[in-house]
Amino acid sequence: MALFKQTAHALRDQLRQKEISAVELTQAVLDRIGSVENQVESYITVLPEIALEHAAKVDKKIAAGEQLADLAGIPVGIMDNMCTEGVLTTCASKMLYNFKPPYDATVVQKLAQADTIMVGKVNMDEFAMGSSTENSHFKKTKNPYNLAHVPGGSSGGSAACVAADEAIFALGSDTGGSIRQPASFCGVVGMKPTYGLVSRFGLVAFASSLDQIGPLTKDVTDCALVMNAIAGHDPRDSTSLNVNYPDYTKSLVNNVKGLKIGVPKEYMGDGISADVKNAILKALADLKAMGAEYEECSLPRTEYALPAYYLISSAEASSNLARYDGIKYGYRAEQYKDLLDLYMQSRSEGFGTEVKRRIMLGTYALSSGYYDAYYKKAQQVRTLIKQDFDHAFQKYDIIITPTTPATAWKFGEKSADPLEMYAADICTVSLNIAGLPGMVVPCGLDTNGLPIGLQMIAKPFGENTLLQAGFTFEQNTTHHKNRPNL
Repeated sequence: MALFKQTAHALRDQLRQKEISAVELTQAVLDRIGSVENQVESYITVLPEIALEHAAKVDKKIAAGEQLADLAGIPVGIMDNMCTEGVLTTCASKMLYNFKPPYDATVVQKLAQADTIMVGKVNMDEFAMGSSTENSHFKKTKNPYNLAHVPGGSSGGSAACVAADEAIFALGSDTGGSIRQPASFCGVVGMKPTYGLVSRFGLVAFASSLDQIGPLTKDVTDCALVMNAIAGHDPRDSTSLNVNYPDYTKSLVNNVKGLKIGVPKEYMGDGISADVKNAILKALADLKAMGAEYEECSLPRTEYALPAYYLISSAEASSNLARYDGIKYGYRAEQYKDLLDLYMQSRSEGFGTEVKRRIMLGTYALSSGYYDAYYKKAQQVRTLIKQDFDHAFQKYDIIITPTTPATAWKFGEKSADPLEMYAADICTVSLNIAGLPGMVVPCGLDTNGLPIGLQMIAKPFGENTLLQAGFTFEQNTTHHKNRPNL
């Protein structure tokens, strides 16, 4: 099998046994990018010289017999909203078209310490606002399974580059489903960790109380390896959790006997396509055959999750994006009359349509006379949604739902109607509102050959339970072996 098609853990073993070199592996991935990137368009910036230089250093360490981390020598794609010192970090926006940060995000530092090889920065929806990667200023990333369809978003570039074998794994960010939804659309594994488990320092903020960085990988084992590398307390992030962090690979046990699964009826209603519903029911039957138990349950406030999410996220985006004023860094309008006009022109020209829409919505929700009616009310609803999950987890080990109501749609199908696009997040936003971990694993293909993802949800710090359930499902099915025909 070609090197670029393999998993991180398989490549790790070959590197340690000196069957391959890190330079050889990195070059294979760079060659793959060269051959399919013009079709997929998942990268904003590719870094061949830097990647090969780092790979050569890893080979020297291997030759010297040094003890290496599990991900040493493994090529990774980094979502373009994570700061990389001296390397363009654009958030797929004209506003940051020339921004080269003077420091690395904590997750980038951690991956560098683990000797991973950053091959490039991948495309996304502008400032992570979107569900299709159609909102990028630079390009529209394609779904590797069908280039006429979207890869999902906002981490569409991250999911697509892993599915297309243009990286062995990638990092994405998840504010309302932005790791899990593209993972589902592109047939890869995606995990949104518990809020605070992975440092947000150096992640360009969209909605600070919802954002979370996580991995997109080819299988569950790789997901555990990446979580080991990026999770941990960071004093530079005030929301980072100072707790004991386990070895996530110890959860890779092929056993779900006695696992109690709740299936909320609110997620399996009329809005879910027949293909998706059938795949989820088949996956539940498979898990039952493996020894798990499942039954219908209820999360009664689910219908309020979407409006609460868009009020909270837009309000926080309005505040976070106020810093982009055309003065300190990034895009500055060339024609302006005075200072106020400079602000107005720079922001009008620098931000895309969707970003401006959310800034206006968020500013309105925070304005005098409307704060209590909208933002405060949404935060109160947030507490009620979390209580629903707390109650469910008194009885169930995990909750299983569809990841999305339908599979990947064609370009342009939803972009004309923002509300229809927002509704695509209905199955994912509740986890961010409640700060819960969630993982998506492939569970089938629809009648058009597009991937379907199974969403597993656990209580806070339940990543081990998710990994064990996902690993067992993967070991006893073949869905993760489906690959796009590129």
